[in-house]
Amino acid sequence: MTKDYYEILGIQKNASKDEIKKAYRKLALKYHPDRNSEPDAAEKFKEISEAYAVLSDDKKRVQYDQYGHAGFDQMYTTEDIFRNADFGDFQDIFREFGMGGPFGNIFGQMFRGGYGRPMKEYGADLEMEIEIDLEEAAKGVKREVTYHRSKACSRCRGSGNEPGTEIKKCDGCNGRGQVQQARRAGPMAFYTVTTCGKCKGEGSIAENPCKNCAGSGKISSNEHIKVDIPAGIHSGMRLHLSGLGEYGKDGPGDLYVRVYTRPHKKFERDGNDLWIDVPISFPKAALGGDITVPTLFGEAKLYIPDGTQSHTVFRLKGEGMTHMKGRGKGDEMVRVIINVPKKLSGKQKKLLKEFEGEKNEKGFLGFI
Repeated sequence: MTKDYYEILGIQKNASKDEIKKAYRKLALKYHPDRNSEPDAAEKFKEISEAYAVLSDDKKRVQYDQYGHAGFDQMYTTEDIFRNADFGDFQDIFREFGMGGPFGNIFGQMFRGGYGRPMKEYGADLEMEIEIDLEEAAKGVKREVTYHRSKACSRCRGSGNEPGTEIKKCDGCNGRGQVQQARRAGPMAFYTVTTCGKCKGEGSIAENPCKNCAGSGKISSNEHIKVDIPAGIHSGMRLHLSGLGEYGKDGPGDLYVRVYTRPHKKFERDGNDLWIDVPISFPKAALGGDITVPTLFGEAKLYIPDGTQSHTVFRLKGEGMTHMKGRGKGDEMVRVIINVPKKLSGKQKKLLKEFEGEKNEKGFLGFI
C-alpha cells in the first residue's frame, strides 16, 4: 500500500476512535464484495480494513504516525497488523445485510493467522458465469450448472495421512507453521514472519502420505448443482453459495455465480421497467383507437388518443420486471413510432394532398 491510511478512510490525522469506526463502517458496507460487484471491490475492502486495523490500535497507530509506511512495513507483517484487531463492533452490521460477517472467505488467511499458532488453511473462492433469458430473470429460475473444484479425500478424510498412521509435529517450526526472524537496526527490532518451508505451513509432517491424494488431503471433483436464481435479478449480479468453493482443511471456500441476461429481441430493461418501440400507422395516430402491444408474457390493449405524435411514450402499469427485494413489478414503457408508408396509391396521394391543402387554408403549415 502506498496511500496514507488516514486518506484511505477519509479522516483527519487527529480523528477520534469513534470517527475512525464510523468511517470504516461506511466504507466497509460500500465495498463489501457481497454488495459491490465491481472488480476491485474486494481489494478495496482489504485496503480499508487494513487501515482500520492499524488506526484503531493505539500502539500501532503511534508507531505508524512516528515511522510512516516505510518503517511500519518493516515492523509488521500482514498477519501482525490484523492480530487482535477489533472488528467485533461490525459483525452484526454485516449479518444484517446477509453477508455472513465481515471476514467470510474474502481475506483468506489474512485474518486467520498469527505467529505462535499454525496458519489455518481455508479453501479458495470460485466464481463462474451463467446466462439466462429476460423471461427467466423476470420469473426466477433454477439452473443446473457443472463446475470443477477440490474436495476432501475420501480415503484420508482430508488429513493427508494414510489411514491408521500418525502425523509428526514439524521440528522446523515446532508445530506453528511459521518461522520468525528478528533483525536489529540500532534501538529498533524488525521481525519477519514467513511460512515454514519444511511443513509448508501445516505445522506437521505426514510420514506416511495418503496413497489416494499423495498427502494433499484433497481430490478433484466435478460438481453438479442447482442454482436458485431469484425473480427480478439484474444482469451482472452475483449469487453467493457458501461452502461450495475449493477444499480447505479449516473450511471450504465459497462459490460465486455471476448471472448475465441475454439481450432481448423486443425489450430493453431499465431498472425494473421494460421499454419497447411499437410502430403505428399515421391514420391510427391521427384518429386514435386501441392497439395490441406485446408484453413479456403475452399481449395487452393500449388506447392511443387522437393526434398522438411519433415517439410518444405510454405506460402499462405492472407489466415490467419483478422487484427483487419487495413486492410488485415495474412498468412497461411503450414508445409509439409512426410508420410512414414508402409506397402510396394514386387515391391515397390525392387524399393526402387534399388534407394538406385543407390545413394550409386554415393557416397551418403544409408538409414539406
